[in-house]
Amino acid sequence: MELKLINVQGQDAGVLSVNEAVFGREYNEALVHQVVTAFLANARSGNRKQKTRSEIAKSTKKPWRQKGTGRARAGTASSPIWRGGARAFPNTPDENFTHKVNRKMYRAGVSSILSKLIADGRLVVTNELTIDTPKTKSFVSALNNMSLANETVLVVVDEMTENVYYASRNLPTVLVLEAHQIDPYSLLRCNKVVFTQKAIEQVQEQYSC
Repeated sequence: MELKLINVQGQDAGVLSVNEAVFGREYNEALVHQVVTAFLANARSGNRKQKTRSEIAKSTKKPWRQKGTGRARAGTASSPIWRGGARAFPNTPDENFTHKVNRKMYRAGVSSILSKLIADGRLVVTNELTIDTPKTKSFVSALNNMSLANETVLVVVDEMTENVYYASRNLPTVLVLEAHQIDPYSLLRCNKVVFTQKAIEQVQEQYSC
């Protein structure tokens, strides 16, 4: 399988042969959904705290006698059904939201996403991404040359250089990652994905085994 290469001026720079097992896989929507859901769940942290009945600052005295008042029986004012009472099943900071996904499934899911990006014409491969100065306009100029202006763009490089980092960090619609940092959610949420040639080779090596 061959991918078209362009340079930062938007001109043809040849073709790149890639492994069809990684970039030509049939799209598996159910697997991709599972992988993305697991990724987002594993990114969650237990940062909610609700009080149990023992933690509510109310008297433990029985509000009124059990019988004879005509009202429903009540044991404590901290009951979950009372206003200001506790939660029956409270959230705690040690909640575990993680989903287990086998390594083989994860790699197959990412490969399926990459293949879908190529099929939909959303993946661009450049022979290299060289930014001469750490200026935002330099990065924007490179994106314009590759017809990527006004798009949400994920740029995947083999190694994050200082110029690329400083030139891209002020662009709200651009995310730059190294090849080993790619994840299924970032690949899907951007309209276009730009890989450098070396980044493609690194991804191919990582997900072909």
